[in-house]
Amino acid sequence: MIIDGHQHFWDPARADYPWMDAPELAPIRRSFGPVDLTPLLKANGIDASIVVQCRSSLEETEEFLRIAHATPSVIGVVGWVDLTDGALGDTLDRLRASPGGDKLVGIRHQVHDEADPDWLLRPDVQRGLTAVLARDLTYDFLVRSRELPAAIATAQAFPQARFVLDHVAKPPIADGGSVEWSDRIAALAACGNVWCKISGLATEAKWNDWDAERLFPFVAHAAQCFGEDRLIFGSDWPVCLLAGSYCEIKDALEACLAKLGAQVREKAFGANAQAAYRLAMAS
Repeated sequence: MIIDGHQHFWDPARADYPWMDAPELAPIRRSFGPVDLTPLLKANGIDASIVVQCRSSLEETEEFLRIAHATPSVIGVVGWVDLTDGALGDTLDRLRASPGGDKLVGIRHQVHDEADPDWLLRPDVQRGLTAVLARDLTYDFLVRSRELPAAIATAQAFPQARFVLDHVAKPPIADGGSVEWSDRIAALAACGNVWCKISGLATEAKWNDWDAERLFPFVAHAAQCFGEDRLIFGSDWPVCLLAGSYCEIKDALEACLAKLGAQVREKAFGANAQAAYRLAMAS
């Protein structure tokens, strides 16, 4: 099974997405749903996808579970819950018992938007993570270099849990990269319980001036750090449309992964996502 490990659905006419207010995001400020994604998956040889939260909303998580229940190609949901909620365990149990709840595979929060770079280490957040991870759910790190030390400490604090780093921590590709990013990625990868999504890279480059060759050094560094068993392909559709079509993004990342070896590419497009999220339908 070929899996897109990271995509989104949203409708700005029905809900508020604060991060979408920037003028340069106008091209993607419209509705995107399964009816838009399904033909793209088919055209690009992708069998299934994982839909990932877009806003801090329990209602969105519930909606995504309903979509997953009705959409066979959506085999996993990485939703949002309030990690600081004292009754989080009850909320998670209710979500998992709802239609589509069997496809709840992970939780994510926009940590890189928090003012505190150590937000993940707050006692109330760590308590919430305990509830999430105790239910065998994966936690996605949405962080940049600034928040990587807290992510490293969190992965070390829960050695039996599974974590996924989104977008390779958004390296500053447009600026040529940074030693801080490179070193901190290596430190996070030293935690053997963290996978890394090869996703969201074209939009960290200059949107109108990028190609696979310029993305490759960042993919290669992630591969060197995480190894072939912990890389996951993700399109980051429809955010990726700011820099290129679904096909262009998929082909560029596939070329980067294939350059590292056929087995690297093959595992990143399926088996690794299955392992990280324990996808029931990916066997």
